[in-house]
Parts: sequence; structure tokens; C-alpha cells
Amino acid sequence: MKLHLHSDAGQPLFTGYGADHVLINDRRYESGLLLTPAGVEPAPWADARFETLVAAHFEWIAGHDLDILLFGTGTRLRFPHPALTRALVEARIGLEVMDIGALCRTYNILAGEGRQVGAAVLIEAG
Repeated sequence: MKLHLHSDAGQPLFTGYGADHVLINDRRYESGLLLTPAGVEPAPWADARFETLVAAHFEWIAGHDLDILLFGTGTRLRFPHPALTRALVEARIGLEVMDIGALCRTYNILAGEGRQVGAAVLIEAG
């Protein structure tokens, strides 16, 4: 799916997505990442599957200056166990879990409003 945006040039935003990738400013990414207003960071869960996520992955996110985290769980909605996301609660970062399409659209809206939002993208190969 291609997204059409009207925003400041250079602001990192999702411009498309599929089951096995996301596009950020038209650059294709095929492994897990964290997108924030500061840019794209490869994630420690880059090649992980949902079932192999651990608390340390969310502790890494909690070290970022975010108000809200959108966690994209791929093509279907899956909720991580609260024990895994405890670091986000302790860091006072709100968590919203959604599929990849909803994540891309929601991130662009919140980033366009100037919110301190992060998008954690889980992309599972095949």
C-alpha cells in the first residue's frame, strides 16, 4: 500500500507498507526498526519473531524520549505480555498495539502533529 503525504521534506514518515516491508521516505526496510522524529534505528529485534520478543527489547525502547509508542505486530494484531512491556510503563510511555497498516497511518498523523511518537515495527520474514 502506498501512502500519500503532505509534510515537511525530510521528516521521516511512512510512505508505504506491505506484509514484509515498510517504506520510510520511499526507502524500503525489510527488518524490524524503530522510527522516531529523530530518524530510523535498527531494532534489537530486527530478525526476531513475535514469540521470541523479550523484555530487553522494550527496555531499549524505554531509553528513548517518547510519549507514546505504536507497536506494529505485522499483518495481524497480537498483544505482548505485560511483563515484556513493563519498562514502557515505568518510563511513562504509552503503548498502542496495532497491525502494520494502522501503525503507518497513525504514526504519520501523530508525527505531523509534532507529537513525540515512536513506531516499533516487527517484520517477520516469510
